[in-house]
Amino acid sequence: MNLGASNPDQALTAKITRLIQERGWNQEDFARIAKLNRHTVRQILHPREGRRLRNATVLACAQALGLTVNELRALPLERLLPRMRGAAPAESEDKLLRLHEHATQPELMAWLERHPDRARRLTDSQIDQLLAMQGPDGPLARMGVEHVVELLERKRRLHDKVETIAHTEYLTLLEQLVDLIFDKVAPTGSI
Repeated sequence: MNLGASNPDQALTAKITRLIQERGWNQEDFARIAKLNRHTVRQILHPREGRRLRNATVLACAQALGLTVNELRALPLERLLPRMRGAAPAESEDKLLRLHEHATQPELMAWLERHPDRARRLTDSQIDQLLAMQGPDGPLARMGVEHVVELLERKRRLHDKVETIAHTEYLTLLEQLVDLIFDKVAPTGSI
């Protein structure tokens, strides 16, 4: 028996199980929200010794819980539980307050009122980008706040997926794929 391989996954499944309970979700709720089949959710909630979670499964769990993969894996349960209770940590509230204080564009202010939970999940970098895009001729006016935020969220999800893949045996393949795409889009002489 290889305890080193199973213990991290056992600890992670225990953490996921506790976070699901804190949300008040049952097995079927979580399967629907995470877009996982019920058998996979059952295996998460009732793990067997030596069973490993697939990276895609961890990503689906993290997204359903409103977390990044890194947060789910690295942060202790005590720091994650307040998020599940709906009582946002002070840091999230500070982000929301910062957005409200610096939002000058009416469309952005209206979006913040409609989507406070999404706004709380924005990173500091995403907030900086969003605020910098304001103005009558800025990207928020041209593309719309919802579209810009969706792009920022897609980039974050892509980053999370890349981060997950980077910790697997597929790192070399990931590098090759990124290099191939980068060569197609990068201006000559960059990096």
